[in-house]
Amino acid sequence: MAPSAMSRGKDNWVASLSEAQPVPYWLEDPGKPQPEPALTGTETCDLLVVGGGYSGLWTALNAKERDPGRDVVLLEGREVGWAASGRNGGFCAASLTHGLANGLARWPDEVGTLHELGARNLDGIEDALARYGIDCDFERTGEIDVATETYQAWELRDWHRELEDKGLADGMEFLDRDALRAEVGSPTFEAGLWDRRGVALLHPAKLAWGLKRACLALGVRVYEHTPALTLKQYGAGMEAGTPYGTVRARKVALGTNIFPSLLRRVRSYTVPVYDYALTTEPLSAGQLDSLGWKNRQGLGDAANQFHYFRLTPDNRVLWGGYDAIYPYGGRVRAEYDDRPETYAKLAGHFFTCFPQLEGVRFTHAWGGAIDTCSRFSAFFGTGHQGRVAYAAGYTGLGVGATRFGADVMLDLLDGADTERTRLEMVRKKPLPFPPEPFAWTGIALTRWSLARADAQGGRRNLWLRAMDRLGLGFDS
Repeated sequence: MAPSAMSRGKDNWVASLSEAQPVPYWLEDPGKPQPEPALTGTETCDLLVVGGGYSGLWTALNAKERDPGRDVVLLEGREVGWAASGRNGGFCAASLTHGLANGLARWPDEVGTLHELGARNLDGIEDALARYGIDCDFERTGEIDVATETYQAWELRDWHRELEDKGLADGMEFLDRDALRAEVGSPTFEAGLWDRRGVALLHPAKLAWGLKRACLALGVRVYEHTPALTLKQYGAGMEAGTPYGTVRARKVALGTNIFPSLLRRVRSYTVPVYDYALTTEPLSAGQLDSLGWKNRQGLGDAANQFHYFRLTPDNRVLWGGYDAIYPYGGRVRAEYDDRPETYAKLAGHFFTCFPQLEGVRFTHAWGGAIDTCSRFSAFFGTGHQGRVAYAAGYTGLGVGATRFGADVMLDLLDGADTERTRLEMVRKKPLPFPPEPFAWTGIALTRWSLARADAQGGRRNLWLRAMDRLGLGFDS
């Protein structure tokens, strides 16, 4: 592209953002429910759940399903689904390990079990949606990993063969360039690997709101605008302090994820990473035809710094990812949720991928923190002599895996020996992150190295190879 054309293209990309609202597209839905009142005074219960995202909601719901007589209270600091659970891309994956590659690298002896448990978990989500009448635009379309470079196409083909050899390729289909472009039209696409059954797409905020309604219908007492500020032992149980009252409970499940854990020793295991996304205006029939995309799969490209993208129920394109920003000190602050320089970068990448959509405008641009840990998939544990359980570290794949994590927390609180609690993934924790400035330096060096690998045919430098040997390597 000539410099003048490149300049015009950049001007057009930026202009496409001129009317974009800095709020999550999903949370503007007219069906958003009114919040429940805040807690005042003192409550007692059998189980206190802290956090009104997917992790806490599934825990409360599953607890009542296991024992309808169990008295359950759920506390949410703001409103149910307002954070990562309401502003993510809506990819609900079966994987419990942030993809099969990460699972094979870390738990090769139990990856088959983890794969099966993940498939059953996704089926369980679909069953629960039907059982409780939760309309969250659930579409079991699958997801295609997309190669945009020749070396990535070779890697996808080799990976598919490896999965076939290991008996893990059920529902997986390799697509060459022509087959992929017949599914979704982009001049950048070189090959793809379609997981036909392992991913569903949904409206993330509607899922959270639907789970809230189901919890209320089963008798869970939900208090919103009620942050849990303190947690301490009280007799044979626990006591949580809130701004206007307290909750005394026999057992506590913590589903706070990236927000500071009420168990201080857990805090070093997670750091916040800020992820950003755009949505376009609804596409016309002609624009949709120019894309193909009749099977409405989710897509994600195969680079280290990757994009994820999908069609929404009203035929917008949601386009997110690439930049993953770690703020120095690991602080979670509202001002980090809006990052115009990332929006401009994402818009440019979007029109490179889909030049046939030139002139389309973006209506929403937003970001927010997700929690990650050094193994990029959830970890679990207990505190206060088994009275408290926690799950965290989902690294962007919590839409589906949080239901599994909820069952793990309930198993741990019950002291139950189950297929879940026997997993090495559940019994062992990741390495904690070091204090600053070492955490920021290490993460910044890793991000730089991953970008360099993308630019050099996937070749991993000395730093990434060292991280691989330490079990800290990341290859998305």
